[in-house]
Amino acid sequence: MSIQINDVKGLMTQFDASSLREFAYQTDDFSLSFSKNNGVQAQAVAVTTPVAETPVLESTLSADQSASIEPTTELVTSHAEGEVVTSPLVGVAYLKPAPDKADFIKVGETVKKGQTLLIIEAMKVMNEIPAPHDGVVTEILVSAETMVEYGEALVRLK
Repeated sequence: MSIQINDVKGLMTQFDASSLREFAYQTDDFSLSFSKNNGVQAQAVAVTTPVAETPVLESTLSADQSASIEPTTELVTSHAEGEVVTSPLVGVAYLKPAPDKADFIKVGETVKKGQTLLIIEAMKVMNEIPAPHDGVVTEILVSAETMVEYGEALVRLK
């Protein structure tokens, strides 16, 4: 099976217009992923992988099937409630104080005003991001060790 560039462009357009933050599709010889989490509108990456490393998927992608992908991916979208805590600076987000330590927060956990939610490293300085108020973590919107932009959504508190 070979993927056509027009199929990828069509998926990118649908992804860009959707409320999804991430989308991934993989077969035994093709991988495609889009992410809006790093300030990039849509990003496609194609990689060739050996068949032995990747489970075989029965799905195939064609231009007329791209419409059927949208409803499936909409099931992944978040319906979490609460106020979004945004990044006050550009840097790398860390969800735990050290590699061998537990995460600062977990979804469903209660936090107090001023409690550290995560750390953003900028120019070799570790900046703690505190909770602006007491609340419950309903969503963590960034992945560990990813680049975040100023104003990017980090965590949702209710």
